[in-house]
Formats: sequence, C-alpha cells, structure tokens
Amino acid sequence: MGKLFGTDGVRGVAGEDLSCELAMQIGRSAAAVLTAHTSHRPRILIGKDTRISGDMLESALAAGLCSVGADVELLGVIPTPAVAYLVRRYEADAGIVISASHNPVEFNGIKIFSNDGYKLPDEVEEEIEQHIFDGGKNLTLATGGDVGRIVSRTDALPDYIDYLAEHIGGSLAGLNIAVDCANGASSAVAKALFPRLGAQCRFLGAEPDGCNINDGCGSTHLDKLAKFVVEGGFDCGIAFDGDADRCLAVDEKGAELDGDKIIALLACDMKERGRLEGDTAVVTVMSNLGFMQYMERQGIRTARTAVGDRYVLEEMRAGGYAIGGEQSGHVILLHHSTTGDGELTAGKLLRLLAARGCRMSELNAVYEKFPQVMLNLEANAAQKAAYREDEYIAGFIESQQQNLMGMGRVLVRVSGTEPKIRVMVEGKDPEAIAASAERIAEMIRRRILKEE
Repeated sequence: MGKLFGTDGVRGVAGEDLSCELAMQIGRSAAAVLTAHTSHRPRILIGKDTRISGDMLESALAAGLCSVGADVELLGVIPTPAVAYLVRRYEADAGIVISASHNPVEFNGIKIFSNDGYKLPDEVEEEIEQHIFDGGKNLTLATGGDVGRIVSRTDALPDYIDYLAEHIGGSLAGLNIAVDCANGASSAVAKALFPRLGAQCRFLGAEPDGCNINDGCGSTHLDKLAKFVVEGGFDCGIAFDGDADRCLAVDEKGAELDGDKIIALLACDMKERGRLEGDTAVVTVMSNLGFMQYMERQGIRTARTAVGDRYVLEEMRAGGYAIGGEQSGHVILLHHSTTGDGELTAGKLLRLLAARGCRMSELNAVYEKFPQVMLNLEANAAQKAAYREDEYIAGFIESQQQNLMGMGRVLVRVSGTEPKIRVMVEGKDPEAIAASAERIAEMIRRRILKEE
C-alpha cells in the first residue's frame, strides 16, 4: 500500500499522478472522515491557485464531496492561507486548497484544513487514505435530497484582504516597493492590499494565464525581481510563490532576504515588544548556522524540526511559541494565523522597515550567513526509498561530515513535495563544502540513480 499524503498534502502531475478519479475519491473520503461526528449537513470550502488544472480538479473534488452529502462553497482563486482563515471565519467544517505551491504548472496538489484552520494531523490523513485504498466500500453515498449543493462565494477575497490589513496593523506610507506575485494566487490580493496600506507599488508576475504560474518568477526565481528593484530604484522587492504561503524579499541592492533573515528580524522585534513567547523561534534543520549563532547572541532560543512547515507548526503549538518557519520563506505567525502566510509576513516585514526608517540592506545585514551549497538530484519514489535504506551512503555522508572538522555540517534529505533528493553542505570554506556536496551527489548518482 502506498502513501498519498506527503509533507504538504497530496501532490503530483495533474491528470496523471493526481487524476480526476483520485480527486473525487479524496473529496468523498475527506468529507466522511472530517464530518463523521457532526449532526448537521457539512459545509466544505474549496480554494485554488491559478494553474490551468485547478478547474478540472475542483470539479472532481466538489463532485466527490457532494456525493456523500456535503455542501461545497467555491472560493475561486485565493491564497492557501486565506482558506485556513476563512474556514474559521465562515464556520465551515473543512477547507480544501488545490495548489502545488511553488511547483511548475504541470503539477497540482490537494491540501486540507480542518475546521480550526490547521492542516490535518498524520492520523487523520491516514484515515482518509484508508478509505481511498479500500475503494470507498465503507462510505455511504447520498441520494435524493441528501446530495450536496455547490455555490460560489464572492465575499472571500474582500474578507481576507480586510483581515490582512487589520493584522498587519500599520502604515507602509513612504515605501516604494516591487511585488512579484509568481502569476499565482496572490495576484489579486497583493494589488489591493499593499496600496491600501499606503505603499507605492509596481507589480511583476501578476497576470496569470493558467500556464505561467511560477514560470521564471516568484520566490523560486528572484533574479528578475532583484534586477527590477535595482534598476527601478525601489526600496525593496517582495516575492511570493504560487499559492502565497511563502514570502522572500530582496533589498534595494538586489540581495536576498531568505526565511531565516525574515524570522530573525521579526523575532527580535517581537522580543523587544514582549511578544515572543518563551523567547523562542522554531525553525528547521535547514536554517543557516549564521542564523543560529545570531539568535543565540540575541538571547533567543531556536527549536529545530524536520523540514516541512507542518512540523514547525506542531512544535510551535506544543511549546506555545509565536513564530516559526523555514529558510524557503514559510513563516508562521501564530498570533495571527494558523499556517504560513506570505502576504501577512511581507506586511510585517515592510511595516518594520517603514517604522525603522532605514534601508532594507541595513536590515539584511543583521547577520552574515555561512556559505551553503545545495544540489537537487531527480529521484522517483523507488529511488527515494532505496536511498533511505542504503547504509553505505549513510556512512559516506557521515565521513563527509567528519571531514568538515566541526566547521560545517551536511544534510541530505528526501523531498516531501518534489521528486528529488536534496544535498546541502554548509560551512565557512566555500571550496571545501562545494567539493563535499559534489562527492555526496556523485555517490548517490552511482549507487541510487544508476548514473555512470
């Protein structure tokens, strides 16, 4: 028996790995599991990003939900964190997002939020999977007047924009910014939000056509934004991914502010204002050593988790912490949101910039990053499994760690959202870490990927 849910829902090539049939089964099974103990007719929200396969999967999901008696409310194109917020505001039983986040257009995904706005725990996902693998034989299909209805809501975007404006909580007047929306779900929101807060804005990647999401733009392709900011004399640039649950930035010189930098800046500001519970920020094992050392100097403890914003959130909730996130730009601000929200994060960062009255490059200089080398190796599911079981490679990786002699670290992991094995080596000597990363990658290519 396989496993459908990864670290961020079900994801794959739309129409192939993620077929209409599977989407319908997920709809049926999710509705049955999430509403098993309700005594009312369940209501499920569906939002999606801009990729062309969204309509197809939305129709299949909605059909599956209605077939077991759930009513469906379509939110249209809207960021992932909006669904997490609106499922609580509208008192729905669950919210579903159709998105593959930062992935190319051929991919799509399905992620589910429960009625409290949080992503589903592993055991609930496993229960949904069990129904799917059983062919739905234990599900009761609705007939007659019990079949669910489908309606489209027109208030979702305005309600979400109002929420963001309120929780960002300050003026951005005086800032001249460039915003890259990745031709994704943030396009309409960002155009309304940041000018409303007083910023002067120019927008890139804000003309989605169904096929151009994340295509050379957004948080995974910062070069275009950096060039635009420098040549246009902007104060900074902000970049989102396809579903706007992550945010990265560039300063006026075009230099990147990654998730570590953003978390460090916001956490220190929260500490100054007495809003950093436990004086702790939660990050993943990918966070830079420079970040870790800086936070220690500021008297802020860092709790580290496995890669994936769901694991960050679990640690935050368990410890009662207020901020956490990933180097990739997922930042969770638990005072305001139940999941990573790129536009909320951007607003908080920009508000800090406006309040300090300095240049973004001054904020970006908060600490010096250790050099990192990242190599991504294409690997299918079988190759990922073979990597996990290969003790020789595990020993080889440990030897590379020892070779760094305490001046760096090695992290090799299987991606939970893409068909890749990721090799990361970090340390003070750029040549040494580059050579180490390539040696590890070459070993994986020979033993696992069977490349000569």
